Amino acid sequence: MSTPAHEPLDAPLGDSPADPLTRERSHLGASRAALRAMREDVEALDIRDVTANWVNAEVLARQIDERIKALADLSDTPLFFGRLDYLHAPGATLAEGAEGERFYIGRRHVHDADGDPMVIDWRAPVSQPFYRASKKDPMDIGLRRRFGYTGGDLTAYEDEHLSDPADPSGAATTSKLLQQEIERPRVGPMRDIVATIQPEQDEIVRSGLGGTVCVQGGPGTGKTAVGLHRVAYLLYAHRDRLARTGTLVIGPNKSFLHYIEQVLPALGELTVQQATVDDLVAHVEVRGTDDAAAAIVKGDARMAEVLRRALYSHVAMPTEPVVVVRGSRRWRVAAYELEEITRELLDRDIRYGAAREALPQRIAHAVLVQMERAGEAPDDRVQDAVARDGAVKAAVKAVWPAVDPAKLVLRLLTDAGFLAEHAEGILDEDERKTILWAKPVRSVKSAKWSAADAVLIDEAADLTERTHSLGHVVLDEAQDLSPMQYRAVGRRCTTGSATVLGDLAQGTTPWATRSWDEALAHLGKSEGIVEELTAGFRVPTDVITYASRLLPHIAPGLTPVASVRENPGFFEVRTATETAEVVAACEELLRNEGSTGLIAADARVPALAEALTAAGITFLAPGEETTRETRLTLVPASLAKGLEYDYVVLDEPRAVVDGEPDERTGLRRLYVALTRAVSGLIVTHAAPLPAQLDQ
Repeated sequence: MSTPAHEPLDAPLGDSPADPLTRERSHLGASRAALRAMREDVEALDIRDVTANWVNAEVLARQIDERIKALADLSDTPLFFGRLDYLHAPGATLAEGAEGERFYIGRRHVHDADGDPMVIDWRAPVSQPFYRASKKDPMDIGLRRRFGYTGGDLTAYEDEHLSDPADPSGAATTSKLLQQEIERPRVGPMRDIVATIQPEQDEIVRSGLGGTVCVQGGPGTGKTAVGLHRVAYLLYAHRDRLARTGTLVIGPNKSFLHYIEQVLPALGELTVQQATVDDLVAHVEVRGTDDAAAAIVKGDARMAEVLRRALYSHVAMPTEPVVVVRGSRRWRVAAYELEEITRELLDRDIRYGAAREALPQRIAHAVLVQMERAGEAPDDRVQDAVARDGAVKAAVKAVWPAVDPAKLVLRLLTDAGFLAEHAEGILDEDERKTILWAKPVRSVKSAKWSAADAVLIDEAADLTERTHSLGHVVLDEAQDLSPMQYRAVGRRCTTGSATVLGDLAQGTTPWATRSWDEALAHLGKSEGIVEELTAGFRVPTDVITYASRLLPHIAPGLTPVASVRENPGFFEVRTATETAEVVAACEELLRNEGSTGLIAADARVPALAEALTAAGITFLAPGEETTRETRLTLVPASLAKGLEYDYVVLDEPRAVVDGEPDERTGLRRLYVALTRAVSGLIVTHAAPLPAQLDQ
C-alpha cells in the first residue's frame, strides 16, 4: 500500500526499508488507481438528481465532461515527477503544516478514497520549493527527489540533499535527469516543461494576476512555455474569476497554435481559447495584401487618431428644434438646448455608439422636465416612449448618425479629400498617398481588404462599441506586431492583465517592435514589468554560439543566450552544390531518434519538396503533427518562428537573407532559422555565407 503525498516522515530524510525505486513505483501505481477512481466517481454522477431544469442540466453536463477530461491519466506522461521532504523546522512559514512531511509533486492533484492527497498539484504553494529551493536557500527542504521515466514507467530517481551539514559550501549540483528531460527527443506537438521549470522561470509563472509581465527571451529560453504555464497557474490560483472573464492565448499563425495546443490540456486546463491576431479582427474577409510601405503607415498608432477624427466628424450640431406631440400637447426642445446635450456627450468622451444610444434619452429627459414644470407626473415609461418618438429618432439620425466601421475605413482609403481632412497634421502627403487605394471600390464586400485594413476596422469598431475584455491574455511572438495590432490585443484585456512574450532579435516584419516599453504603451499596459530570460535550455551551445554572431547586427543591445546544456550538440557547416546533398543531410539526421526540420527560404521550398519526393522521403508541412513514421518537416523560413525540432538542416542561408525586403530583416529571419534545433544542426550552402556569420 502506498503512502499519501503528505506522509509524515519517520526519519527526517528516510525511506522505508524497501528498495526506494520499488517503493516509488508502488506509490505511482496507487496514485494512478486513485486518479482512476476519481474519474469513475465523476462519470457515475447522475445529473437528473441535482438539476431542476434542462438549462442547469446542460451546464452541469458540460462541466462534468470537462472534469472527466481533466482527470484523464495519460499513460506516457508521469503522474508525478518529484518529491519534497520537509524538515521539522519550528516557526517555518513557507509551508505551514508541512513540517516533517513528504509531498509528491505532479501535474494535478490526486487524492485517495479518504480524501488524503497522494499527489500535490505543481501550482500549489507547498510545491514551490521544488522549483526554487537551493542549498543556499533550502526553504525548509531536506531532500528534493527527481524521477526519471521511460514512457509512463518510473525508471530512475535522483536525490538532492539541500540541508546537508556535510556540504556547507552551498554549491549547486547539476541534475542529470533534468538535463535528460530537456534534451529528450521531440516527436509531435510541444510538451509541457512542468518537471523542468527553473527558478527564474517559476518566478514569472507565479507572478500575480493583477500585473502585466513582458518576457524578453532569446531562442530556447522557454518563454513560450513560461507563458503557457503562467496561464495554468493563474487558472489554479484565480479559477472562479477567470472562469467568468476568460483567458486567451494569441500566437503568430495557425501552425504555431497547433504546435502548442496540447500543453495546457496536458496540465488539466481545457478552457483556454487560442487565436491569431487576424482571428481577433476578422470583421471582413482578407483577400488583399499591402506593400511594406503601406503596411507600416496603416500599422502606425497615429492611425487611431485619424479614425477617431473621421468617426466623430459625422456628428453635426443641430440647427432645428425637436417637437414632440403627446396627445393634445406639443413639447419643444430648442436647437440651442439640443446642441448643449450634444456637446456634453462629446465632452464625456464615451464611445460613439454609446453616446448615440444616450442621445434620445437625453432629449426625452428634457421633454419630461417640461412636463413636470407643467404639472404632469411622467414616469420612466413616458421617457422611453418619448425617446422612441419619430421626431426624436429623426433628430438623432441627423445629429448622431449610425456609422459602419468598415464603411468608415473604406472611405478613408478611397476618398483622398476625406483622408486629407482627418489626417491633417498627423500623416504627411506621401503617407496619405501610400495608403490610398488606386482603384475605386463598389462596396465593403467587394473590397480586397488586407490584414492591416482589418485591424483598422477593429479600431473603428471599438471606437463605436466597447470590445469585450478578458481576464488574461498571453501574446506570443509579440515582437512582430505593429502598434495598431498591439492596440487590438490591448482592447481584449483592458480590465485584465497580459503576458507578453517575444525576442526583439527575432522581429522580422518591417514594423517590428523596437522596445518593450513602447510595445507595452501601445498595449495599454505601461505599468507592465519587463523580465529577461538569458539561460538557454533548448538550443545546444555550439549552435547558439554560431547564431549569436548575428546579434551585433540585428539587436546590439540584447544579452546573448547562454546555453546551460552540458551536451554541446551536433553542428556542422557543409557545402552542398546540389539538392541531392541537402536531401542526403536530411537522411543522415533522420537516422537519429526524434524530429528533423528542413528549413529553407520560401522560394526554394518547391524544389526541395520535389527532391525529397524523388528520393522517396515523406515529409510534413509546418503544423502537421510528426509521427514515428514521418519525422521530417519541410519548413519555409517565414513559418519557422516558434517551432523546434531535434535536428535541423538549414538550406542556403544567403537565400534566407535575400528573401526579405532588407538585409537586417533577412539576418533576423536567418537568426530564427538557425535556432530551431534542439540537438543538432547542419547548415548547407552553395552560395557564400552572409559575411556576418564568418566573423
